[in-house]
Amino acid sequence: MSITDTTGTAGWNPEALDEILANDEGRPVLFTNARILTMDPLIGTMTGADLLFVGSLLVGVGPGIITAAGDDNAIVVDCTGMTIAPAVVDAVALAGGRGHRSEYVAALPPGNIPDFLVVPAEFAADVPSAVTALITSPKQVRALVAAGRPVLWAGADVPGRATAAEAGIPAAADLTGSPRVGVWIDRNDFLHQELTADGRYDETRGGRPHAYQGRCWIDGDRIDYLDDLGFWAYGAFQGDELHHAGYVMKLG
Repeated sequence: MSITDTTGTAGWNPEALDEILANDEGRPVLFTNARILTMDPLIGTMTGADLLFVGSLLVGVGPGIITAAGDDNAIVVDCTGMTIAPAVVDAVALAGGRGHRSEYVAALPPGNIPDFLVVPAEFAADVPSAVTALITSPKQVRALVAAGRPVLWAGADVPGRATAAEAGIPAAADLTGSPRVGVWIDRNDFLHQELTADGRYDETRGGRPHAYQGRCWIDGDRIDYLDDLGFWAYGAFQGDELHHAGYVMKLG
C-alpha cells in the first residue's frame, strides 16, 4: 500500500493508476481523504472521507476506512484537496423530486456502482459544478471512474479505456444459432412475438398477424426493436422469459 504525490495534474497518483489497471485479483480500491458529495439523502456530504469499492460495487464510504487498507491489500489513491462527486447527474434528485431514497438513480452510497468524478475542490462546490468541470475543463479532472474502471486520469484518456459505441443504426443482426430465436408467447396467449435468424421480429396480437414487425438486436439480456413504422422499443430476457412492454413471454 502506498500513497503517491498528488501535486500537479500530470503527476496525480500515477502509481495508483498502474495498480488499478493491473488489478486482476479483485483488490479493493480506496480513494481517501476527500470531500465526498454522495447525493444520498441519508449520508449527505462528508469531509476527510474515504470511498471504497471492489470491482463494480461500492462497499464503503466515510471516514476511517483507510485504517484497514493495509489489512485488505487495498490500492490507495490520495485525494487530498479533492472533491468526489457522482459522475452521473440525477437532475430530478437535484431539484428535490425524488420521494424515496431508493429512487435515487445517481448517488454514492454503499451498494451502488462506483461511477464518480475526482475534481479539485475549487472546481466542485457542488455536483453540478463538478460535472461542469468535466465538460468545460476536462484537463482539471483528476479522475473519471466508470463502474470501478478509470476512464480519465490526470486530465487525459486512460490507455485501453472504453470508447463510445459508433453512432448510427447497426447492420442487421445475425441470430443464427441463438437459443432465443423462435416464437415467444405471453401468458394470456395474446401476444406472439417471433424472432428470426435474420435479425427480425414479427408480432401477432390477438390473432392479428404482422401487427408490428421490424429489426431487432440482442446484446446480452437486452433486446432492442426498430419497427418498420420507425419507432424503437425494448425488452429484457430474464431466465427463460422475455419481458417487453408489460408482457411476459416464453418460447412456444
